[in-house]
Amino acid sequence: MDAQIAGVLAAFIGSTFERWWQLRGEWVEAPNQRRGGESGVQRLHTKAGQLLYIKRQVGHLHRSWRHPLGRPTALRELHALQAVRALGIRVPTLVYGHAQKDAGQWRALLVSEALEGFVSLEQWYAGEQPEAGLNRRMLQHLALVLGRLHRAGWQHGCLYAKHIYVKPGSGPQADGLEVALLDLEKSRRRWFAAAASRRDMAQLQRHRGAMPDADWQLLVERYDAAGGCRAL
Repeated sequence: MDAQIAGVLAAFIGSTFERWWQLRGEWVEAPNQRRGGESGVQRLHTKAGQLLYIKRQVGHLHRSWRHPLGRPTALRELHALQAVRALGIRVPTLVYGHAQKDAGQWRALLVSEALEGFVSLEQWYAGEQPEAGLNRRMLQHLALVLGRLHRAGWQHGCLYAKHIYVKPGSGPQADGLEVALLDLEKSRRRWFAAAASRRDMAQLQRHRGAMPDADWQLLVERYDAAGGCRAL
């Protein structure tokens, strides 16, 4: 790349990052102190009426054999969002994601659109119980989504009911029902699909919220029937 073009591109990226960094919204997840830095999430209503969520990090690094010195966990999540979306699984629409060093300290941003019309699986079961047929369709759809994720070797890594979102759809048949996955910060590829499946499904069983035992059993049955890859 021509040095002059590279310089212009770097300046553009930097100025774009600074514009996003200066935006402020209300905290929905106060900054937590860990991983050698801090990370939090703000909610921002734009002038155009769009609702965005901004993950804002200073430090907060993930270390691996590929990145022994560490890289922002927001970049890890950015990669996971792109990979999971490529599998045909609904995730928040990415608006902006980038990281840069400032005086030797990493700063990172991950900006995404709100999932309009969705409720968390936690909320789904905490409120008025949905119609039985709709609930079965939701579990079937969730089983298909998780099976697709795991067969591709991806492990969510934090598969709690609060990180699974459901959109009931519209119309008398509710055929437009959707399932989306959030908070992919700990997501990773596993060498064996069964390992991804085993870890995630065990985690969801422990953190499924108010999901009844009967619904959990139905989810597992649908997951296995759809080609789930749990190790025996």
